[in-house]
Order: sequence, then C-alpha cells, then structure tokens
Amino acid sequence: MSTVEPAIGWGKILTLLTVLAVANVWFKPFENRETPPATATRINSVTEPLVRRTPGWTPFAAATVTPGIQTLTGRAQCTTNFVFTDAGGNVYLGQAAHCASASDDEINGCRARSKPLGTRVTFNLHGTKYDAGKQLAKGRLAYSSWHTMRRIGETDPNACRFNDFALIKVDARDRKLVNPTMPHWGGPEGLSEGGLYILDRAYGFGRSSLRRDNSPASRQAAQTMADQPETEGWAHVIIAPSPGIPGDSGSGYVDEHGQALGTLSTLSIGSVLYNVLGDLMRELEYARRHSGISDLRLELGTVPFDQERAEAAEVLAQ
Repeated sequence: MSTVEPAIGWGKILTLLTVLAVANVWFKPFENRETPPATATRINSVTEPLVRRTPGWTPFAAATVTPGIQTLTGRAQCTTNFVFTDAGGNVYLGQAAHCASASDDEINGCRARSKPLGTRVTFNLHGTKYDAGKQLAKGRLAYSSWHTMRRIGETDPNACRFNDFALIKVDARDRKLVNPTMPHWGGPEGLSEGGLYILDRAYGFGRSSLRRDNSPASRQAAQTMADQPETEGWAHVIIAPSPGIPGDSGSGYVDEHGQALGTLSTLSIGSVLYNVLGDLMRELEYARRHSGISDLRLELGTVPFDQERAEAAEVLAQ
C-alpha cells in the first residue's frame, strides 16, 4: 500500500481524500506535548524477551527519525512503524515489506520478488505525490519478510498473506537522530499478544504523501473487529474515520493499553473502508528466526502512552 501501488485507482483515492477532509474535523488540534501523563508499563513474561528499553535516546522533541515518518524505497513511499535494536546496538526502523517489492501486482509475500537486501532507503519529511520532500536520514534494507519467505519456500498461507514486515538499518551517523516514541499517542509501552475483540481500540500514525503535512487525519484512532480464527493471530481488522491510505503502509499501531500491536498492510474497499494490520509479535518472532540479526527486539518509547488522549479520540462507533 505504498503510493505507487497500482491496485487502487485515482477515482477511489479522490473518494478517500474526501473522507479524510471530513475526518479532519473529528480530531483535536495537534499538540506537540513531549510528556503525556504517566502510565504503567505493561510487559509480561511472553513478550519480555522481545522488547528492550535502551537508555540514551535523543529526546523525542528533538528527534527527527521516529515512528510515523516517510520512507522512500526507490519510488515507493511508505511510513515507519517502530524502532528496533540488536545485540550490537544497531538501530532499525520497520516498514512494510511490500514497499520494496519488485513485483508490480503480486500481493502474496511468498511469491513476490523483492529488491535485494542492502537497497538504499531514505527517511523523509514533507513529501508529496510529486516531491520527495526533505531527506532526514539514510538507511539500508536489512530484512524483508517477503524476500525471506520466497527464499526459504514458506508455505503457511497466513504468513504468506499477512507477514508484511521489513527492517531498515539506520546509518550509524544518523543514530543520534532517532527516538522510538510514536508521535501524538506516545508509547509503545510493550508488545501486545494480540487477541482482539470487537470494539477494542487501536491507535496509529500514518504519513502518506497524499495528505497535507501534519494533517489531523494522520493521527489514526480505530475500532477493531474480532480476530478471525482462520488467520491464526496473524491479522487484525480495524475501522476508522481516518483510514490508512496508500503511503501509510507499514505504519505502526498500538492497542488501547499502548502496547505495540501491528503494522498497516492493506486497505480494503467494500461496504465500509477497513484496514488490515499484520500482527507485530508474529512478524517480529519470524524476523528473529530468519533474519540473522542477533537478539532483535522492539524498543519501548521514551514518552508514555497518553491514555487520556486515546480515550478522548473519536472513532467510528461509540
């Protein structure tokens, strides 16, 4: 669901942008608050080996490379989700694997061809459909679930469909620009085990170049549908007044407790607009098994999840 994805025509894009223009009035004005109200960190024995809280990050207010900024992989514009580190202290930002696809129409991650590892990726701000915007930092593609699943011959249909996760290794000289906090909402406070029910909530931040910069519609508050047993925990469906659109691909979502939940993969157009998230815990566990990156873990935010702001955010149904 990068901005070069051919599956959604411009007529539908214009319809989506109309929806987003209306949705802009549903959000409170943007506030640049560095320190939301404190909330308890929720880490359990299942997810603890998958997360870490590294000290010494650049303060969020001063950082420019965070979750929720634009990436460019070739011509494909996507959005970063969360920050990750490894045993050697290397820093990675996540994006969707399909952002580095070399197959125009293939959406099955086990069959799609991908750009090679080592491909240059840039982190950008203020990009539009016609302009790349300001380059903030550089990195290289270090892991792609699509590349990996095709290489090892993965056959699990849920993994092939929903494991849409890649890692960009940040250049060492740009490490000082990074903070792992999600804009607007704060967190993540930990890693969710999934298991969503209908009318649970999820919160994300997309940076599609199809929206105006700093649009309130970038701050996505959604309600969830109940997880479907046939997906075996790999996918979560969300519905929001401000849906993720092309260019938001890869953006991260936290659950109503501020736990990192999933990464935006697809937009579906039916009787309602809805998005599908890949489950981050499963995506991360898969990457840890197959990437060759030692002790890969999710980094927790330096700013706590703003529970009050999240509860006040408008969603489709009350």
